[in-house]
Amino acid sequence: MYAITVTEPGGPEALSWSEVPDPVPGEGEILVEVAATAVNRADVAQREGRYPPPAGAPEYPGLECSGTVAALGPGTEDSGWSVGDRVCALLSGGGYAEKVAVPAGQLLPVPSKVGLVEAAGLPEVACTVWSNLVMVGGLRAGETVLVHGGGSGIGTFAIQFARALGARVAVTAGSDEKLAACRELGAEITVNYRTEDFTERLREEGGADLILDIMGGSYLDKNLRSLRTGGRITTIALMGGRSAELDLGRMLAKRLSVHATTLRSRPADEKAAIVAGVLEQVWPLVEDGDIRPVVDRSLPMHEASEAHRVMEASEHTGKILLTR
Repeated sequence: MYAITVTEPGGPEALSWSEVPDPVPGEGEILVEVAATAVNRADVAQREGRYPPPAGAPEYPGLECSGTVAALGPGTEDSGWSVGDRVCALLSGGGYAEKVAVPAGQLLPVPSKVGLVEAAGLPEVACTVWSNLVMVGGLRAGETVLVHGGGSGIGTFAIQFARALGARVAVTAGSDEKLAACRELGAEITVNYRTEDFTERLREEGGADLILDIMGGSYLDKNLRSLRTGGRITTIALMGGRSAELDLGRMLAKRLSVHATTLRSRPADEKAAIVAGVLEQVWPLVEDGDIRPVVDRSLPMHEASEAHRVMEASEHTGKILLTR
């Protein structure tokens, strides 16, 4: 088969469409013929040599895909999946390829109102958003959630999901165009972080109960000051650095909590549990049209380098897809 490989750590030009060995599904795995995959920030970090795949994962980038079941691996005969089923999948790697072997517990059916290609942009964001807003963050109806990077794939999904839960949504983004798109998806409070202090704005709005954070160190103090009493932060990325000074006094006084999670490095059984939760609690919202995948553009898979350039320049709103 062919896959996108990284010739050596570096810029987008390091990505190459190369012939590689076909994957063979192991115990509990299902072989998927890939129709499309999606570009995530983690793929950029992997290309740069800063985020290697977990042990045993394919070495090619790609944390999600859509496609059709091509073969059942050993031990999956009673998994409920059959050859030819339309699926999308949460991956530890390998989505930038013609085929990928996936643990059966990480497969999801393609929602009836979503096209096969579009479905490639759902698994990673759905699992990330649900696990952090619900499992970890405990978001409830009537609360206010602040989503940083509202125009991203994660952000556009989080806005819709939080609204479906009955939460009030605030977002930050770097352009008025992205903020307009966020408002169309249901965000009520929108802040251009280039021209406005989100902390001051959130204070004016009564504070946030939960913050979905992608910045890490550079936003830690600002995030803490944006929370109301009993507020929570869930950090899922470190675009603003991995360390900062933590004001424990502020946390004690307001009973605040900070959580940090990753999805890719979780063991297969934990990922399967998250996928099962998404199937039960999120997929009905997608089926009903309350949540839709937001796709900025689709490019042929062999043009992955151009897709990475677009992502690094933050020229997109929603997901960037790579198609076969």
